[in-house]
Amino acid sequence: MKNLNLAIYLFFTLTCLHAQQVAKSISGTFVLTNATVHTITNGDISNGQVLIKDGRIVAVGSSVSTEGARVIDCQGGHIYPGFIDGGTQLGLSEVGSVSLTQDFNEIGDLIPHMQALTAVNPNAVAIPVTRVNGVTSALVVPRGGTFPGTAALINLHGYTPAQMYAGYKGIVMNFPSTGRRGRRDRRSEEEVNKDQEKATKKINETWDAVALYAKIDSTMKADGKTAEGYKPELEALLPVFRGESQLLIEVNRDKDIEAALAWIKEKGIKAILTGVSEGWRVADKIAEAGVPVITGPVLSIPTRENVRYDVAYANAARMHQAGVKVGIRTNDSENVRNLPFNAGFAATYGMGKEEAMKSITIHMAEILGVEADYGSIEEGKIANLFVSSGDPFEMKSRITHLFINGWKVPLESRHTLLYDEFLDRKPGLNK
Repeated sequence: MKNLNLAIYLFFTLTCLHAQQVAKSISGTFVLTNATVHTITNGDISNGQVLIKDGRIVAVGSSVSTEGARVIDCQGGHIYPGFIDGGTQLGLSEVGSVSLTQDFNEIGDLIPHMQALTAVNPNAVAIPVTRVNGVTSALVVPRGGTFPGTAALINLHGYTPAQMYAGYKGIVMNFPSTGRRGRRDRRSEEEVNKDQEKATKKINETWDAVALYAKIDSTMKADGKTAEGYKPELEALLPVFRGESQLLIEVNRDKDIEAALAWIKEKGIKAILTGVSEGWRVADKIAEAGVPVITGPVLSIPTRENVRYDVAYANAARMHQAGVKVGIRTNDSENVRNLPFNAGFAATYGMGKEEAMKSITIHMAEILGVEADYGSIEEGKIANLFVSSGDPFEMKSRITHLFINGWKVPLESRHTLLYDEFLDRKPGLNK
């Protein structure tokens, strides 16, 4: 069986390498002209221009100097900031049925120090497939136990994970659930409740251990010593305990969301709620707590049999209308390219196009604390942007130019290469 798995892995690896980018990205100074610039934060600029230099946006307006720059005529297209997906396994999973190609779930229940960034495969086939749809950044999130590891924001361009790193990391926590784990979960209600109580107790015991470790660490530092390496799992949680970084809390059922909000308030930590599929039920309470949310996928089915078919579509809108800052994710590994269509459904079901656009651009950047560099088209920000023939929420629109970190990235993917291969087929010789 091991040999069979290895053979399958090698087959898909070679296939992936064959399907990767052929043309090279180009760096330099570029000016995009003849386009409507959708800045997101400062309105739209008709017949606008954007100047890119040294990886950043250095000028935006209707009259930008083109001296020394390569001029790109956008032919009446639309310039948008690159989309940011707030939760994926992109680059961590290649083939769902082959375990050797999956690296998002480590062994252990308390492993916050495990870094998702180190496991990212820059050559993953799904990365170019994703970015040609306008998604330039994604939060890669580990799965597994109570504290499965540390998520990282990456740009979808680079030869190494370090080159792709986009400046944000956050420890993930799976909050104890009072619900079932799926249709095959045959536990009784009593067993479900006992498991939830056990998990809650474990989280509180872990946090007590972190509090003690923080005291030990402070005492040792006062004496010119360090406790680093003594307990790596507790060491990783120290910045969260001290309010220096956020905790990404995955929670979905309404009762669990309320419990998570109470826990956040009790511990006095900074947090982001992720998942939040039943956030519409307790939207006012989330807004009152002032905790931001990353929800999705929007393209999903109801969590319960007795609710409307469209609750997943309207969930983000209901929370936004209550005053919650909302970002949208796909929570996928292969179809992260569908992020704009998830946002499009949220727009249609009550969120509105403007707010839905913000949920995958500036609001997502603000939630992750990277708004100084990402999320809008402004002078000084990193040049993550794309040119579209029309509304990027519409499937008929096509991306015509793509920039990540100021690099002009070829619009190639496994799909485009296969399309080109079979577009003009030449039949072989008859035998």
